[in-house]
Amino acid sequence: MTVPLSAYVLLSLLLFVLGGLGVLLRRTALIVFMSIELMLNSVNLAFLSFARMHGDLSGQLVAFFVLVVAAVEVVVGLAMLVSLFRAHRTVDVDEMDLLRG
Repeated sequence: MTVPLSAYVLLSLLLFVLGGLGVLLRRTALIVFMSIELMLNSVNLAFLSFARMHGDLSGQLVAFFVLVVAAVEVVVGLAMLVSLFRAHRTVDVDEMDLLRG
């Protein structure tokens, strides 16, 4: 039994929408990071499913690159978040207005 490509694309779209809603609606920076990771993984699922359909390795290489970018994003983002939490004692993204002019 094989799962059709449309099921993978639909799941990827659903995960991407959920991640986008998490980024737009939540105010905690950790939840925003998790939502971004969900969006990146949904894109990976789409890349891998299309790569499998076409029998090509390029989608897998792009997915690996996205995983590396996501790992770096988490490391840098969490370091910034810890630094901001130490300075302001909050992780609410509405409270972090240091870069506003």
